[in-house]
Amino acid sequence: MEWTVYENTDDFAEIGMPFLRQHEDSLSLMQGVSEAIQAGKYPEYFQATVEEDGRLTALLQMTPPHPLQVVLTRETRTEDVIDTIVSGLTDNGVHPSGMIGMNTYVRPLAEKWAGTTGQSIRVAMDQGIYRLDEVTTGLVPSPGRFRYAEEPDLPLVEKWFTEFEQDCGLPMSLKEVARDKAAQFVGNREVFLWVDGGRIVSMMKKARPTAHGVTVSLVYTPKEERRKGYGRTMVAACSAELLKEYDFCVLYTDLANPTSNKIYQEIGYRRIADSVHLVFE
Repeated sequence: MEWTVYENTDDFAEIGMPFLRQHEDSLSLMQGVSEAIQAGKYPEYFQATVEEDGRLTALLQMTPPHPLQVVLTRETRTEDVIDTIVSGLTDNGVHPSGMIGMNTYVRPLAEKWAGTTGQSIRVAMDQGIYRLDEVTTGLVPSPGRFRYAEEPDLPLVEKWFTEFEQDCGLPMSLKEVARDKAAQFVGNREVFLWVDGGRIVSMMKKARPTAHGVTVSLVYTPKEERRKGYGRTMVAACSAELLKEYDFCVLYTDLANPTSNKIYQEIGYRRIADSVHLVFE
């Protein structure tokens, strides 16, 4: 097994992007972040590969403080690949806050890493990856309409971004980081708001566009507005809007929340893979 770390992100993309593009829906996270790194949006990053006899076996990518993304291109000799990754991370002094990727290989990799470092593992989220090609017709909508968030909405977007992290059990962003991210999201016209009678009642975001798809993320409705159908109506309407530009939408769900998974399936999203986000403590 050959371990390679890439200082030049274009070299990493040349090696990894052909495989990622073959799986543009289920591996949209790594592809989207890799393209963002190439565009200079992440000044700090780590990228590495594992190859065997000249054949790509694994792709690794991290933009601290986010977890290490792991993709195995073929699940053969997985134990040897895991040993190579653990040794490579150790030798390069890389200490990920967590790992994210397909359940089948990220869990054993994380267990090997935790056994080596003496850390414990916490499951941040068992995730279902869903794909949408067409919104289901005939859904009964909740009242209101969507619009893009604008500068006056920044305080609300920042507040809901923080509450979303809290609800999902994610590491909490510093206040200034949350403020900067909200400003970036709104400035790039990435945030949709659902408005009913002048009240903003729900939010979602588009993220990581690829050649044919886009990710739906940051779907959030405050507690006082839940159970009114706003979230489902907003995701359905905004996903339909995104499908005017993209061939498909992708979203990650918390598999521990059967309600949201049911709602997305009602909209037309279908589950295509299972992922897991693990945190080291």
